[in-house]
Order: sequence, then structure tokens, then C-alpha cells
Amino acid sequence: MTEHYEPVVRTTGTPAEPSTAEVDAQWIARAIELATANVASGGGPFGALIVRDGGLIAEGQNRVTANLDPTAHAEVVAIRAACQSVGDFSLAGSTLYTSCEPCPLCLSAALWARIDRVVYAADRDDAARGGFDDREFYELFSRPRSEWHIAIDSVRPDDASAPFDAWLAHGDRTDY
Repeated sequence: MTEHYEPVVRTTGTPAEPSTAEVDAQWIARAIELATANVASGGGPFGALIVRDGGLIAEGQNRVTANLDPTAHAEVVAIRAACQSVGDFSLAGSTLYTSCEPCPLCLSAALWARIDRVVYAADRDDAARGGFDDREFYELFSRPRSEWHIAIDSVRPDDASAPFDAWLAHGDRTDY
């Protein structure tokens, strides 16, 4: 069980109140602590947390190998836990603090969660040095699909858009 860690966000930066940079440093320190602890527990070197209005909503550690889930990156784990905690799929007004620059999967999850800001410590070069080279993923989307190592094929029957027609016709849907 991790210790509860909750600095208060203030942006005035007066001597009595820490600046945004000081608060960011406190939260990043916690993300790094989570990542380092996860390595000691046999997990990957990644930790993340979600903060809103100066308070900790949720934390996450990389669970890819522990859960046999390639999507269980620390940021995704933290986002899932934060959404459950606040009872909403939108984390608007939140900041994601993460021990390392988010990979495209994690950045996409942050965008879908409507997170306002991402703050990271180590960068993609640090990750590559540790054996987590995401450069291929960053560069993939700039290349034509014909050059991708994974086949992406479209099979479009006449009713391919039926799920979206049903969605648009459903009056009680929750837009996101």
C-alpha cells in the first residue's frame, strides 16, 4: 500500500505558497517513487498519478507483465482508477504526472480522458536507453499504412455504418 501523498496546488508562488514548478516537482517526485517501487516489485519502471484541484485522485504503476495486459501502462492504470474514483470518464481539469514521457497509447488515453495537462520526468530517450524504445510508434503514424509492419485492412459491408446510425438514433446516449 502506498503512502497517501497530497501537496496543495497554489500558483501564486509567494513565500508561504509554493509555485506551480514547486508543486509539479512534488508530484513528479511521487511518480518517480511509484515507478522505482514498481521495479522493486518486478514491474516496469513507470509510475503515474492524476491530480485535480490540488488533490490526488489516483495513482498507477505499470502492470503490463503482472497482468499480462499490454495496455496496462502506468498512465492508463491511473486514468482508469481516476475515472472510477470520480465516477466519470472525463478527467477535465486534471493533470497527469508521469515518471516518463507518455507513449502514443498513453497520450491517446489522456486525450480521450480530456486531461488538461501532462507533466513528465524522463523522456523518450531515457526510455529507449532502458529498453523501452517507442520511437517506432511515434514515427509510425507519419508513414503510409502500406509501410506499416501490421496489416490494417478495411472490410466494408453495406451495413458497416449501422452501429453509428444506431448510436445517433439513440436519444439516451452519453456523448463523449
